[in-house]
Amino acid sequence: MKRQVFLFFILFLLGVHMKLTAQTETDKILVAVFSWSGNARALAGQIVQATGANLFEIRTVTPYPDNYDECTRIAQQEQNSNARPPILGRVADMAQYGTVFLCYPNWWGTLPMAVFTFLEAYDFSGKTIYPLVTHGGSRFGRSLDDIRRLSPRAVLGNGLDVSAFDRNPNDATRVSVPNGDVTVWLRRIGF
Repeated sequence: MKRQVFLFFILFLLGVHMKLTAQTETDKILVAVFSWSGNARALAGQIVQATGANLFEIRTVTPYPDNYDECTRIAQQEQNSNARPPILGRVADMAQYGTVFLCYPNWWGTLPMAVFTFLEAYDFSGKTIYPLVTHGGSRFGRSLDDIRRLSPRAVLGNGLDVSAFDRNPNDATRVSVPNGDVTVWLRRIGF
């Protein structure tokens, strides 16, 4: 009888271990971020710190100019021509991630075109994408519709929009970090 109980206990533990292993193979978290000013990058860093996620920075082969007016002119040209600027690097083994936080600024009412490039480069089927957008007043714009269109088999989780003008006492054009809105959002969506 003791042997049967012991054997049952061992099998139970093995089953639990196998279930946990199977769950964690696709339950890893990725934070993918595109940032020009540093705002989205700063908030992505807060998410990484809070969740233990891996970080992938979406960077274009040809960097955008540091000058704001020149950068926005190029961004608008890319959008008008439906460009897909090439990006540097690739996410190693995207299949291991079940959750993707996608952090980006709102450029001309939607995602920067480099984020279009990123989303089209991977299969997001079954993954949950949590968008976080930084903006100067236009919130998500049409970026959520674009994410749905570019990743139709992904689950689009509740996103967060953060104004670049969030009353940072040190710099009115920079978001505050840690950002209380990000902390509350992460808690609300289960992180």
